[in-house]
Amino acid sequence: MTRIVIGALTGVLLVGLAQPAHAANREHQQLMADIRMLQEQSQQLQLVLVSLADTLKTLNAKLDDQSSTSRKQFADQKLLIDNLSSDLRVVRERVDENNTRVGTLGQELTSLRDAVNTLPSQLMPPPAPVTMIPGPGGTMVPAPAGPAAGAPGTAGPTAPVTAAPVPTGPAGGLSPQRMFDTAQADYAAGQWPLAISGFEQFIRSFPTSDKSDDAQFYIGESYQLDGKFKEAVGAYEQVIADYPSGDRVPQALYKRGVALSLLGENDRARESFQQVIRNYPQSEVAVLAKQVLDGLNRRPRD
Repeated sequence: MTRIVIGALTGVLLVGLAQPAHAANREHQQLMADIRMLQEQSQQLQLVLVSLADTLKTLNAKLDDQSSTSRKQFADQKLLIDNLSSDLRVVRERVDENNTRVGTLGQELTSLRDAVNTLPSQLMPPPAPVTMIPGPGGTMVPAPAGPAAGAPGTAGPTAPVTAAPVPTGPAGGLSPQRMFDTAQADYAAGQWPLAISGFEQFIRSFPTSDKSDDAQFYIGESYQLDGKFKEAVGAYEQVIADYPSGDRVPQALYKRGVALSLLGENDRARESFQQVIRNYPQSEVAVLAKQVLDGLNRRPRD
């Protein structure tokens, strides 16, 4: 009996021990299967990562190529814009030159038109004066025309002969530029009276020209170089009065001060130099005016 009980207990123990061992074996197999699955998934992820890395490299290469192409295109466009800007600047300069030439040609055409319009009246001789002679009954009658009126042996007076006027036209038919250049050539040659006459004629003929203030200034320069300082002062003052917005006013003020100083009128000269410094401090003559003014201030006042 005891042996039967012991045998039964032993069988129960063996069955109890066999079941946990079998369960542990199944868990171990499940873990190994999970590990293999994870390894396979890890390998697949590595393959995906490698593929993504290759794709990124390709994308980076394409981006670099596009960036390089864009930079090159931008550089080409900038060069093209710079070239266009340069060409546009040249075109503008040429347009300005053409406008200046057109303005000069317009003045010349106006001068020539005025000269042509005055030619008929200048070429037409004036009507011959009517000479009266005594007639019958003590009256005065016109003398007969023709050679008989002045023939030898006749009592009738000879009609005066009037020469036809020489056509001159406005400014002698010269264009503004030619007239100014002629007067300036006389000035450069030291022909002061001729230069003064030429510049005065230019101002009379073309008072609205943009060179009128230059012509008036050169009149003052011609007088001063000719030693006629009083006339030079008057010419410079005319530049200041007639062309207040012209670019010759600072020079005219300075040169008026120089001429007044040469005439011994130092107080008026100081006023002229001070006006240059006060009204045109950025001009080149302002520096010269200050230097001359400092020299005058060191002298005793008149």
